[in-house]
Order: sequence, then C-alpha cells, then structure tokens
Amino acid sequence: MFSGALTLAPRCEACGLDFGFDDVSDGPAVFVSLVAGFCVLGAAVAFDIAFEPPVWVYFVVFLPTALTVCLGALRPVKGLMAAARYKNQAG
Repeated sequence: MFSGALTLAPRCEACGLDFGFDDVSDGPAVFVSLVAGFCVLGAAVAFDIAFEPPVWVYFVVFLPTALTVCLGALRPVKGLMAAARYKNQAG
C-alpha cells in the first residue's frame, strides 16, 4: 500500500487498485497528535503527581515517548483513513 514511509503507492501491487482517490492530507497527523498527546500528557501528569521529578526527566522520558508514539501510529492511521475513504466512496 505504501511506496515510502508515508507515501501511498500509485496502485496496489496485489489487485491493481488505483490509489488516486486518496487525499487524506493532514487528517492522520491531526488524529495521531491529538490522541498521542492526550495519552503522553496524561502519563506525564500522573508521573509528576506520583514522583515529582526534576524537569530534565520529562525531556529524557516523555519527549522520545511522544515522538515514538506519533511516528509509530501515523502510518497505520493513514492506511485506515485511505481505506475508509475508499469504502465510503469519499472521492
């Protein structure tokens, strides 16, 4: 389905479906950043209430966590949104 990290291939290798209908733009990035930001921020607040660590701990722990969660979820969410657009004929 993908030809690059986040670029959809021009057509499906298995069935030949043309992916020209897909124009999800920034939708996946918005959904992923909102959900991941909510989860990571909630974990950071709970961590702060429980342990009260110094500020550098947040940069060492939660910044890489947020980046990993966002980048890890972006490709599957983009694929799901492209599939939803195809299924609902939102072209």
